[in-house]
Amino acid sequence: MGKEDDLAVRLPNSVNENIGTIAEYYARHEQQVTRPQAIVEKMSRYLGHPGYVFGNVIFIIAWIAWNLAAPEFGFDQFDEPPFFWLQGFIGLNALLISTTVLIRQNRMAKLAEQNAHLDLQVSLLAEEKTSKIIAMLEELRRDSPDVPDKVDDEAEELSHSADTNTVLEAIEREHNHDNAHEKH
Repeated sequence: MGKEDDLAVRLPNSVNENIGTIAEYYARHEQQVTRPQAIVEKMSRYLGHPGYVFGNVIFIIAWIAWNLAAPEFGFDQFDEPPFFWLQGFIGLNALLISTTVLIRQNRMAKLAEQNAHLDLQVSLLAEEKTSKIIAMLEELRRDSPDVPDKVDDEAEELSHSADTNTVLEAIEREHNHDNAHEKH
């Protein structure tokens, strides 16, 4: 039995099922990636690697060194200072890097937005379930002859689900209030 199998055995089945569901979610998302998007993302990962930066620095140093030293050894300079061709290559490289990174970030932002929406849905559902559990416990406490019947204002308040629209309005109001103070 491998390390991963041992870990799966120690986790409750519900956790393993949730991990499987999440893995399927990401697999479905990856299947939706078009071939051009996959190529751009592969390029983005390559262009964002430290080795690529190091390679660029070595290339630029070698380019400049060759073009400065070439006349001393009787060779032709193919790019005299101020290194017009090198500047063009660097500009093209910067365009390529920024474009591929932006394309990848756009997809990652969409995925993050979907994940945030999913988190919000799960949180709202959990809040409703928690409120229902509190309400049921309060009802059980009131109906149980062995438990003294007393008023618990906090439990009563928590037994009601929060009105999502009211919460969102309060958040927006607070956000607008904070922005107004930042401007002054």
